[in-house]
Amino acid sequence: MSKTASPILTASLPRNSASDASKPVTNTFFAQTALDESGDKGEFKRVDASWRNWVKKEPDAQFPAEKDRYHLFVAYACPWAHRTLMTRAVKGLDDTIAATVVHPIWQKTKPDQDEHSGWVFGNAEGEMLTNTEGNGGPFPSIFPHNEPEPFFGSQSIRELYEKAGDTDGKYSVPILWDKKRNTIVSNESSEIIRMLNSEFNDFAKNPDLDLYPIEMHVAIDKVNSWVYPTINNGVYRCGFAKSQEAYDTAITELTESFDRIADILQKQRFIAGNKFSEADIRLFVTLVRFDEVYTVYFKTNTRSVAHTPSILNYCREIYQMPGVKDTVNMEQIKAHYYCSHPILNHFSIVPRGPDFVDLLEQPHNRNNSLN
Repeated sequence: MSKTASPILTASLPRNSASDASKPVTNTFFAQTALDESGDKGEFKRVDASWRNWVKKEPDAQFPAEKDRYHLFVAYACPWAHRTLMTRAVKGLDDTIAATVVHPIWQKTKPDQDEHSGWVFGNAEGEMLTNTEGNGGPFPSIFPHNEPEPFFGSQSIRELYEKAGDTDGKYSVPILWDKKRNTIVSNESSEIIRMLNSEFNDFAKNPDLDLYPIEMHVAIDKVNSWVYPTINNGVYRCGFAKSQEAYDTAITELTESFDRIADILQKQRFIAGNKFSEADIRLFVTLVRFDEVYTVYFKTNTRSVAHTPSILNYCREIYQMPGVKDTVNMEQIKAHYYCSHPILNHFSIVPRGPDFVDLLEQPHNRNNSLN
């Protein structure tokens, strides 16, 4: 994938003044996607999110919590965006923060300028699509629940970043957008879900649900510290590895952590204890994609959720919680992964798969036992 040198927002601490939000720190970098993020030994090295502001419930905050002020831009396909949709659903914030779902299959965002491919918005009037190499499909120009960008008529997520002054970055989802300031608040999913958990309780339908209770901070942070690198990001480290050494390291760590999860879930109801928490949301969004996508596409076939009873029942319980099912769109998940990276799947053939969602619909027995 060719690149053009240009500045990109870099990771930073949350900004403290209103003027800071429109003055990103810049480095020389390239417009890119995750496929470009590799180390010297072929290992996948994810670039940190760039926009790290915070919504706060205090009325004098730089970004105060308000109903109908903020908007989520997400992809059903993306696990990081899925975290925010799940948190929004279980907290009951659907009426407070609207969301726009992008098209699942990456397209070239500025074909007359460079080769960058990424998230685009659905277009009901558009022509049928292929992958960026002209193969696959043809795919519809809009999937169910995809919508146009509602504020500026942007054709791609890249254009939305450019509206906020980020002209050459990693144009990722989710985005928490401030409609009053017309800027990005955050594109770091782990921080967005904490904002949704704690800062909007005055508007939430389920304000008493605390996904990060103070008495569980240590346990949750500890789980996140190993689940993220070896499971959440671990599947990408396997799938995007560019050397056997890098893959072997990643798959070994993933397999060990998968077994660790299976063991934990035989002893306690949820991954950080006996209470549902943000750690479960972060884990579930990877596990729900595991059998249909990662075991095939990212070569994580040492293990299977469907063949691990403690993990399967855990996934069933979470999937059947109110609101969660509606955030899982396996059609768009598979369309994105199998059709957005021609270097990994040249003809964008979508495997039929085991119908993992049907397994999730079946009753779990965790009311009586953990297995």
